Amino acid sequence: MMKNIKIYYIILLSTLMTFSYAQEDASPDIVTKVATCAANWLKLDTGTRAIAMGGAYTAAANGISGVPYNPASIAFINNQEAFLSQTQYVAGITYNVMGYGRNLSGSDFVGLHIFALDSGPMAITTEDEPDGTGQDFKVTGICIRGTYARSVTDRLRIGFTGKYIREDIYTSYMQTFAFDIGSNFNTGIYGFVLGMSVTNLGPEVKFGGEGLEVDVDDDTFAKITEEFPLPMTFRLGIMNELIGPDSDFAWSDDHRLLVTLDGINSRDYTVQGVMGLEYGWKDIGYLRFGNKFGHDTAKWSFGGGFNINASDFSVGLDYAYVNYSVLDFTHQFGLNFEF
Repeated sequence: MMKNIKIYYIILLSTLMTFSYAQEDASPDIVTKVATCAANWLKLDTGTRAIAMGGAYTAAANGISGVPYNPASIAFINNQEAFLSQTQYVAGITYNVMGYGRNLSGSDFVGLHIFALDSGPMAITTEDEPDGTGQDFKVTGICIRGTYARSVTDRLRIGFTGKYIREDIYTSYMQTFAFDIGSNFNTGIYGFVLGMSVTNLGPEVKFGGEGLEVDVDDDTFAKITEEFPLPMTFRLGIMNELIGPDSDFAWSDDHRLLVTLDGINSRDYTVQGVMGLEYGWKDIGYLRFGNKFGHDTAKWSFGGGFNINASDFSVGLDYAYVNYSVLDFTHQFGLNFEF
């Protein structure tokens, strides 16, 4: 076990070194950090359970829906798992998620996670026609993640994600590859679980395409565009089962209460804190609550869900609501299948 703990501390040190580099690379003026990265939609919370818990999911993630938070999450899959969700975001934006994960050998796990964003139609305006040309355009984004995770011991799990990213704005686009790393470690100390991840590690990107081409006489020239980094994000989370069958504080076979806390630092934003709670009754019904600290718009969230359990499969339906203050609120619905 000491060897496994040493492995975990090596992972922790590597992650903290990456975090330190991100901090040094960022300007001390927090205003200049905002909107300095491409594909910021990669930071959107996904997974209905996670969203209801405020995104405090780095240590609590335990299935295919948790891959964007921590690739090690799929190392909790018993056999096979599938997930579908739709989010009605602000300003007419929607995004859909689907995923599939599989336990290969008891210690090796693989998963596929697809995220697709659609801004909805927006009117094309020009200097001559400021009220619109009668045509529309939209912004779309897609992220396809392939994940491998391994259960090193019964207390330590690690994961790696390679992903393809593409964003289209009318007739311009950017595409690239990136990767995520993460770990989940049950400390064995009063039931505390630690989760860590670094996401969106990849090269700088820039846009190209027909929309950035200019015709001059009989020649076509491409506009020179600036390169921007991806929104690399460091997450450190802690979770504890205060009440439940595995609790070191209050044992209960029917009731379960999880508390989760995450610290989040992204390359283009200030450090944030998030907190989540989940109450479960007999693995059938759930109530969830979350709150963000240091976020400019998102405040609190809540949700719930229920499971239909059979001998060889289960189906879960989840709902989440998020208050975005001046930007109104959002609804999320999700389906989870275990078989």
